[in-house]
Amino acid sequence: MTEHATSRRPAPRAERVVRFRMAVMHWYEGNGRVFPWRHASATVYTKVVAEVLLQRTRADAVARVFKQFIVSFSNWCMLAESSEDELQQFLKPLGLWRRRATALHRFATEMCRRHGRFPKVRTEVEGIPAVGQYVANAIFLFAHGQREPLIDVNMARVLERYFEPRVKADIRFDEYLQLTARKVVNCDAAATVNWAILDLAALLCHSRNPRCIQCPLARGCRFRRSAQRGWSGD
Repeated sequence: MTEHATSRRPAPRAERVVRFRMAVMHWYEGNGRVFPWRHASATVYTKVVAEVLLQRTRADAVARVFKQFIVSFSNWCMLAESSEDELQQFLKPLGLWRRRATALHRFATEMCRRHGRFPKVRTEVEGIPAVGQYVANAIFLFAHGQREPLIDVNMARVLERYFEPRVKADIRFDEYLQLTARKVVNCDAAATVNWAILDLAALLCHSRNPRCIQCPLARGCRFRRSAQRGWSGD
């Protein structure tokens, strides 16, 4: 991808990206949420499974079942050998449990066949059952140490409000938003930057009634300057 998005908007200036990153990182040091999949001892398996469960689900809901889930299914093969009934007791509180159980089981079966080793080519990663762009990014981030964004609607909201709104409805295909996300996490602490943005979205930068006064990005945020004109940034 080039340094200019195909939407004809220039990529964010480097100094603006750095200011954004430093602000959210500083805020995260004192305000970040604590989850078991973020612990220093968390394995790649733990981190990737968490990201699968976190799709369209609040992190605090996943956290309530996650510890026992990992105790019960401590690796890909144990997860692959589980039954739908066994998965139900953990996934039902998260909603869409049948779909999640099927997707996670297919994913685990393939990873057990691969002895837990993820491929390093994106097309091969996205060829694994139940792996789309978001989970693929998580795999490259946690398994291969690449600087990939965990970009979902929450991260997108923060980035769009501070930088520029996307053009395309689907965040997966908006070139400007994808480029911006990658520039923001392009540092040695890519995982932490991802978590910082996601926590900021969850705790302050809400889709409705954001807490702009408390936000570390308020000073340079386009959304805050545009709020009186009724632009929501979503």
